[in-house]
Amino acid sequence: MSNSYIQLLEERDIKATAIRILVLKAMFEFNRAFNLPDLEIKLDTVDKSSISRTIHLFHEHQLIHSFDDGSGSIKYSICSRDCHCSMEDLHAHFYCNYCKKAFCLKNISVPKFELSPIMQVESVNLVIKGYCGQCSKFAT
Repeated sequence: MSNSYIQLLEERDIKATAIRILVLKAMFEFNRAFNLPDLEIKLDTVDKSSISRTIHLFHEHQLIHSFDDGSGSIKYSICSRDCHCSMEDLHAHFYCNYCKKAFCLKNISVPKFELSPIMQVESVNLVIKGYCGQCSKFAT
């Protein structure tokens, strides 16, 4: 299994180190989008600054993408192999108001916008909020 993580890192021109493989493996264990504190809890023996630097590197090399779900915490998700984080790759996200988890909705593309020729899009954030149907809506 470690070889597939190494291959994925190498496909994005990221040198495979023990920490990077460990962080990537932890990211794959989430069935939803995750934030920095999620990874810090999962990897409690790893230095927090190492995790933060690794996230930044993965984001820079488009191995993961980030989005603001409105919760005040940036969420991350692993990109598909054919993703290059271009406008064509952008998709919607869902945020559960009850369990506070966010999920990628890769089957819902972000619409294209007709803007003034002098305007340049740098990011688009489409978040749908509601009840995920998987959590106990009234537990807190």
